[in-house]
Amino acid sequence: MIDLTDRVALVTGAGQGLGRAHALALAGRGAAVVVNDVGRTEDGASTAEAVVDEIRWAGGRAISDRSDISTADGAAALVAAAIAEFGRLDILICNAGIVRDTSFVKMTQDQWDAVLSVHLGGTYQVIRAAWSGLRAQGYGRVVVTTSASGLYGSFGQANYSAAKTALLGLMNTLSIEGAKNDIRVNAISPVATTAMTEALMTPQMREALDPGYVSPAVVYLASQECRLSSAILHVRGDEYAAVQLFQSKPVSFGRKPTPEEFESSLETLLDFTDSVPGAEAWANRVR
Repeated sequence: MIDLTDRVALVTGAGQGLGRAHALALAGRGAAVVVNDVGRTEDGASTAEAVVDEIRWAGGRAISDRSDISTADGAAALVAAAIAEFGRLDILICNAGIVRDTSFVKMTQDQWDAVLSVHLGGTYQVIRAAWSGLRAQGYGRVVVTTSASGLYGSFGQANYSAAKTALLGLMNTLSIEGAKNDIRVNAISPVATTAMTEALMTPQMREALDPGYVSPAVVYLASQECRLSSAILHVRGDEYAAVQLFQSKPVSFGRKPTPEEFESSLETLLDFTDSVPGAEAWANRVR
């Protein structure tokens, strides 16, 4: 039984969609939750406060926060608010995001900067603000949010894809640096109905891709029972999969090859029959 009682979780972008589902699921397992979102409803109410009300009505503990996580001051204020209210911070669910889609040839600097600032910058700032505290207490669970666009690319999303892929590099390094302090860092790659995708979906798709399907994996990654680190979990509705980078068996020339010799090796080089996980291959090379 995964029990998050006495744990404190911080969820960014938690006013709706995936973040809301994660916040409710974490609270449902006993965690105190800090609901961060800058959004407002059409009548001007705070979306974060609405989620806090849901949690409290169900008997849980939660506070809302509207700090801008894309800035160092905003992220520091968010983390400070969590500790001031609940006395500690154990879990970071970095979910906040925006889209500014357009083809690369038409993309403006503002569109590039805005997406990188929230997805990559916001995740970095929040983890950075909390990292020393997690290390000091010898425990932490961090979940970053990547996407299929980051893993495989998507037309019109060069900014979004770049940010989502960069988060995997951040995850891999923090997994190494956090290991001795029992800080586990993993990634979720969701396909779900959100404010960013809802307009593109039929009613049937919206039901099949309810964001609540993603939250069970997030709750596990946020728990003490989680033994994973540097894992990528892809969730699409009721389908769950793991994603990993693989490296093919090396081709050794014994000397500097010519470009033509390199070309002739491609069939062997691109044969993944005897491939190994990329992290394992890299670890063996740097020992």
